Amino acid sequence: MYDFENTVALVTGAGSGIGRATAKRFAADGATVVVADIDTEAGQETAEKIEADEDGEVTFLEVDTSRSKSVAALVDATLNQHGRLDYAVNNAAIGNTPAQIPEIDEDEWDRILDVNQTGVWVGMKHELPAMYDSGGGAIVNVSSKAGVRGSPGRAPYAASKHGVVGLTRTAALENATEGVRVNAVCPTIVETPALESMTEEERSSIIDEVPMKRAASPDEVASVIVWLCSDEASYITGQSFPVDGGETQK
Repeated sequence: MYDFENTVALVTGAGSGIGRATAKRFAADGATVVVADIDTEAGQETAEKIEADEDGEVTFLEVDTSRSKSVAALVDATLNQHGRLDYAVNNAAIGNTPAQIPEIDEDEWDRILDVNQTGVWVGMKHELPAMYDSGGGAIVNVSSKAGVRGSPGRAPYAASKHGVVGLTRTAALENATEGVRVNAVCPTIVETPALESMTEEERSSIIDEVPMKRAASPDEVASVIVWLCSDEASYITGQSFPVDGGETQK
């Protein structure tokens, strides 16, 4: 458990999976949590779970992370309602329909990059000034195993997640003396609705690539994210942490 009392944490893509687990963990450790998602039903469900399970202070705000005006409004609303921003987790992302590079539709490419890569840049564009005004903070961007190695059939997703790593490293260097640390996590397959929607054969094929022979739980990824925001990680910035059961070591 970490002491996040009197702090405010913003989590995008918090309607399910890693985002929901991270929001709940922040709340359990005492933070006021802003749950943000484009899916209002899922986001409100997360907020309700936090209120019921963690008895935490939580706000749900709708956001389209691919749109700068929407993210600016999200950060402004966070500051208006809670007066500060200490932690931000840029987690919102989408996947692409599997296809080889010559077969990828340009609109599909743009859609993936807008949400997964531009969304992280836009997030930090508006989060960083808010953190300066709050006296500092920490940002964790959610990349992927596909952000540190190739991913056949998923070129848009891999390119976007590699971009997240590059943005993280650059932001960390730009803010090393500004009191804001910036890191990334790079999960492998996680027990999320996307995994559940696959056939048994598809799941087995993916999980067989993981040395630990299982998917990560959302809580296992959330624990690394929250640790990176805590004072116990106070000298860590610009890093991209695999949460992958050893997969990137193969």
